[in-house]
Amino acid sequence: MWFKKTDNMTLYPKLILDALTHVRYPGTGKDIVSSGMVHEDIRIEGRKVSFSIIFEKQNDPFVKSVIKAAETAILTYVGGEVDIKGNITPVLKEIPKAKPVSILPGVKNILAVFSGKGGVGKSTVSSNLAIALASLGYKVGLLDADIHGPSIPKMFGVEDARPYMEEIEGKQMIMPIEKYGIKLLSIGFFVDPDNALVWRGSMASNALKQLITDANWGELDYFVMDLPPGTGDIHLTLVQTMGITGAVVVTTPQDVALADARKGVNMFTGDKVNVPVLGLIENMAWFTPAELPENKYYLFGKEGGKRLAAELNIPLLGQIPIVQSIREGGDAGKPVAVDPLSISGMAFHHLAEKVVEQVGIRNKTMDPTRKVDITR
Repeated sequence: MWFKKTDNMTLYPKLILDALTHVRYPGTGKDIVSSGMVHEDIRIEGRKVSFSIIFEKQNDPFVKSVIKAAETAILTYVGGEVDIKGNITPVLKEIPKAKPVSILPGVKNILAVFSGKGGVGKSTVSSNLAIALASLGYKVGLLDADIHGPSIPKMFGVEDARPYMEEIEGKQMIMPIEKYGIKLLSIGFFVDPDNALVWRGSMASNALKQLITDANWGELDYFVMDLPPGTGDIHLTLVQTMGITGAVVVTTPQDVALADARKGVNMFTGDKVNVPVLGLIENMAWFTPAELPENKYYLFGKEGGKRLAAELNIPLLGQIPIVQSIREGGDAGKPVAVDPLSISGMAFHHLAEKVVEQVGIRNKTMDPTRKVDITR
């Protein structure tokens, strides 16, 4: 609110508001000031007064009569020299957008880690990203959504763990396994690891839904999902089940991996799915021998992921080198991100910081993602 002094009188917003207390809205019988209908945009320029009156309905039948009454009240109680005719603007009350209902109400951000093809280290990235996020102080859950090739139990050294059921608010819920500060679930906890899992697409999708909806994930800042490679039924099941905050693509610099990564990005950003892609991670960016930490050998090509990120106009979240300790840590059930001072550990912690940054930008600039309704 502001005012300007004139030669004949001093006008200020309180005079206008006092006059408008004499105007009643016919629908309620209350004055328009106490009802909050007068917008806080009263402008005074010399004798000219202008402001807005807020109405809740698009076609309110009392708009004209209320504006006329407001003009009359100002001319009557403030003075006939006030220029008010035609200066009152009706505006529609803003209705807050309803937040989409989430099947995981305690989860703030859902991240889908995907790759166009297998063998690019997607599960390794998912595991170490989850641990790095937890080391930053966030509450993190990790879902192994690779139904036919679950590897998270092995990477965390919990192959023999068996989640148990607990009744919560009258419903039997699966209690995730906890390791390194991460809540974990994988179909690998429920099947014989020595036998191949032969399921049709619908069976795999239903099993995955159970791991999401029938588990006690609790309050989480980040829910990381390690998706299977490719673009298939599991991916569609997830986007139809929940609103995914953003997807992260993992690729190597190799041309064949980049081609498949491009397809995956196109799937998520296409009209039918429309999930934001937070960025790209170039895994196996180069090989560095432990005894020669300054040396870089580009085994799969140089900066292919960096070029693809620029081409697709998405952020390059990180370049992760091939280091022997990454493989050893995964096989031993102790991912390298557990040691934040190692070369690989530092790379994953920088990656986690970049992911947090991009999630923050995404949440400030975009509406929450809604689950997708795919009819065909």
